[in-house]
This record gives sequence, C-alpha cells and structure tokens, in this order.
Amino acid sequence: MDQIIISDLLVRGIIGVNDWEREKPQDILLNITLFTDLSKAGETDNIHDSINYRTIAKLAQAHAESAGRFTVEALAADIARQCLDISGVNKVRVRVEKPHAVRYARSVGVEIERSRDG
Repeated sequence: MDQIIISDLLVRGIIGVNDWEREKPQDILLNITLFTDLSKAGETDNIHDSINYRTIAKLAQAHAESAGRFTVEALAADIARQCLDISGVNKVRVRVEKPHAVRYARSVGVEIERSRDG
C-alpha cells in the first residue's frame, strides 16, 4: 500500500485537562500517514488522481486549532476519522504530540492507526 506522509505539522490549539492548559493555545505536533493506491497518479501525473496532502493538512490544522479537546487521544481519533472520510484513503496513522508537556522530554503523545474495514 502506498503512503502519503505529512510530517511535523505544527499547529496551535487548546488541549489538555488542566485549567492552565485551557487558557491559551499551545503547540501541537501532527504527523499523518495516509495509506492509499497512488499508481494512477504516478501514471497520469494528475493531482486529481491522488489525495491532495495540502487539503488534508488544512483540515487537520483547522480541527486541531478549534476542537478544544482534553486528550491527545481524542484529537488523534478526530483527525483519523476526517482522513478516512476522504475518498481513496484506506487506512491512516495519526500521531499527536504535545511538545515540552513533560519536563526533560521533547514531547509526549499518542499514535493510532485506523482503517475503513475496522
């Protein structure tokens, strides 16, 4: 299965369970891998035969900046559902990280995989 990869998309949004985390947006790092068949796009060189990664990035960014989720798990699940709603996406891997959320760690987060068939 072919993959489209969006790496280290930095967005800012409200995320977290603590009161201070709900006061102002913080950095959220998104990594998205879309599993699809890219053979037709490789033959035709036409974006309409592929999945536009810019569209996916904009959807994920807009959602992360407005959702106000409490957990990275919920935000990752939201983004995965959005991606699977795109025609041609068979499976998706989403990693959501909160940089500097834990002292001495570059970031903490979750990575999930979801597919159309369950």
